[in-house]
Amino acid sequence: MDKPSATEAAPEAILDPDRRILDPHHHLWSAGAGPAYLLEDLRGDTGDGHRVEATVFVECMTGYLTEGPEALRRSGETAYVARIARASQDGKGARIAAIVGSADLLAPDDLDALLDAHVEAGEGLFRGIRHAAAWDASDAIRPSHHHPPPHLYLDATFRRGFAKLVARGLTFDAWLFHPQIPELTDLARAFPGARIILDHLGGPLGIGPYAGKRDEYFPRWRADMAGLATCPNVAVKLGGMAMPINGWDWHKTGAPDSAAFAAAQGDWYRAAIDLFGPDRCMFESNFPVDRASLSYRTLWNGLKRIAAPYSEAEKDQMFSGTAARVYGIRD
Repeated sequence: MDKPSATEAAPEAILDPDRRILDPHHHLWSAGAGPAYLLEDLRGDTGDGHRVEATVFVECMTGYLTEGPEALRRSGETAYVARIARASQDGKGARIAAIVGSADLLAPDDLDALLDAHVEAGEGLFRGIRHAAAWDASDAIRPSHHHPPPHLYLDATFRRGFAKLVARGLTFDAWLFHPQIPELTDLARAFPGARIILDHLGGPLGIGPYAGKRDEYFPRWRADMAGLATCPNVAVKLGGMAMPINGWDWHKTGAPDSAAFAAAQGDWYRAAIDLFGPDRCMFESNFPVDRASLSYRTLWNGLKRIAAPYSEAEKDQMFSGTAARVYGIRD
C-alpha cells in the first residue's frame, strides 16, 4: 500500500527492500478508547513495502474473558490473538508467529493455572508474559497500563511469581521507565536462568520533570544500560521511542522523515547496540502506538538508516535473527 500516515505528506521510497524483518512488538485491539487495530490494519502496515515476514504480538489488555474464574481471565487475550494469528497464516502477508500474554506476578498462587490456560489457548504460539513496572514519582508521568506499585521488580511476592515463570522457561518482557533500569538489572542478576527482554530501549522519558533534559540524563541512562548489559540473560528491543512520553512531540508537530528520525534518536539506538551487541538486540515497531508519530514505512526506513554502519550479519541479527531466537520462531 502507498497510503501515507495522517501526519505525513507522502510515502518515502523503501530502503533496502529485500531486508528480512521479524517485527517483535506490536499490539491488536478492537475499537474502544481509540480506533481498532486488527489483522487488516497490521497487514496494511507490514505490507507497505518492507519485507516483514513475521511478527510477535505483545499483550495490551485486550480480549480478556468476561466470565469464569477471575484468575484465568487474562488467558482470553491469548485465545483472541491465536484466532487472529491462525487467519494470518494464509500466505498473503506477515504472519503472527508468537504471542506474549499477561499475568499478574503479584498473585503467584494463581499463576500456574493461568499459565496453563495461556499455553492451551495459544495453540503453540504462547511464549511468555509481560508484567509492566513503568512508574514514576512525578504526577506528570502516568503509570503503565498494569498500574504497578513502585519498585515492582524488587518486590518479594512478585519474585515468587517470577520464579514460576522462569521454571517453565517462558520469556519475560519488561516495560519500565529509564530511572527503573537498575531494578531490572537486580532482577536479572537474581534469576540468571530467566529469559528477559527489555522493551522500548528502557523507556527514556521526555515529559514532566524530564522534559528538555535529554542531554542531561543520557549518560545516566547509558550507564544503567551498561549495567544491565552485563546480564547475558537480557535482550533489548530497539524501538518504542516515538510515543508522546518520549518527548519528541512528533504527534503534535508532524511526522519526521526517516533521516530526521534517525538523526534525532540514533545515538540511543547505537549506544544500546554497542552495549548489548547485535545478537541481543532486535528492532521493533511498537505499532500502532508509535503510529501517532510516523508511519510504519518511515519508521523502518529510519531503523535501516540507523543500522547502516553495521555488517550484513549484524543487520540480520537485529532485523530478524535475535527475535527469532529469543521467541523461538522458525521459518
